[in-house]
Amino acid sequence: MRLTGLFFVVGSVFLTLGTSIAIMSIGRILSGVGAGAATVIVPIYISEVAPPRERGTFGAMTQVSINVGILGTQTLGYFLSAESTWRWIFAVGIAIGTLQLLGLVVIPESPAWLATNKNVPQAKRILQRIRGKHYDIEEETAFWDSSVMAPEEEALLDGSPTTPVNVGPRRVSISSKTSDRSNSRIGFFEIARDVQYRPALVAAVGVMCAQQLCGINSIIMYSVSLLKDLLPINSALLTIIISAINLVTTIACSPLPDKLGRKACLLLSIFGQGTSALALALSIVFEAKILSAVAVLFFVAFFAVGLGPVPFILASEMVGPEAVGAVQSCCLGANYLATFLVAQFFPIINLALNERFGGAGWVYFIFTGLAVLCGLFVLWRVPETKGKKDADEVWGRTRRLD
Repeated sequence: MRLTGLFFVVGSVFLTLGTSIAIMSIGRILSGVGAGAATVIVPIYISEVAPPRERGTFGAMTQVSINVGILGTQTLGYFLSAESTWRWIFAVGIAIGTLQLLGLVVIPESPAWLATNKNVPQAKRILQRIRGKHYDIEEETAFWDSSVMAPEEEALLDGSPTTPVNVGPRRVSISSKTSDRSNSRIGFFEIARDVQYRPALVAAVGVMCAQQLCGINSIIMYSVSLLKDLLPINSALLTIIISAINLVTTIACSPLPDKLGRKACLLLSIFGQGTSALALALSIVFEAKILSAVAVLFFVAFFAVGLGPVPFILASEMVGPEAVGAVQSCCLGANYLATFLVAQFFPIINLALNERFGGAGWVYFIFTGLAVLCGLFVLWRVPETKGKKDADEVWGRTRRLD
């Protein structure tokens, strides 16, 4: 995370002081590397330091922070997009990146990462400091103790698929394959080949793609062209209003993944967006302007219920720490690819359908159909992770404390 802050600062410096397209492109690349890496790393860190029962609420803060950044940048653009002041927009990036670096000086290392790397005493000290000195961390750290075994205990596991081991007052049933891997990092190709990780990879990637294929960026990116004839206000101000609605609803809905469950929030979000897409399509076709505006607002609001925050949570809950980095990176890549497809082909398909049927709005019937497909995928392939201690419990595997 400190490295991403460094990329943000250096990239913003190039953008602020750049005097040519080449220099400013370098700044964009550096900032993009920082943003991409942060989107992978930050949700993992949050899931590893958040209290287990509030992991969904804390995980939603990734999406909240993204929305704050979008709204802040759009607001800066609204006030500073002039020939004499536009560089101040990038200069703000230098200040924010510097504040991030300073803040990360006092942020501790992830206790789960330390425990995975066999530094359990320090991991416990840091977790106790994060939770508070009177908080009982025994339940959270029980698995850490069982995963650090003496050599004679490890010898008992050699060659045994599932071997009971006596460790003090506990009796632990451990899969030797999982135990070996929990102390190392594995890459994407190994995860894709392994039947143990493949269901989690498919589920996590599918949800990340669903986030975009249900059509949220058709609203965020093209809201001006959709609503310019419905609301008599400045187009840039209209974009800010939609981003503000997205932020407010995301904050308001952030407790829902912990109250209703991750899967329930995803299904509710997909159903709401699919219904809103259908209402938007019909309202545009039949020129019901007020209904179109209401459908857009509900489209954005339902995104905040589940598809906004939950995909950033799932990857870190469906696989162990040895695989979460690779899975999260793959999910982000899939998300960016889906975003590109929507951004690139939405206006093309929209124009083609408008010319074919002699009116606007037909493209949202496609998003309605995609919402149905995404809902079926989540229903059949995505497990509920709420209240589950680790990936083995999510998938019903043998690793447990008796």
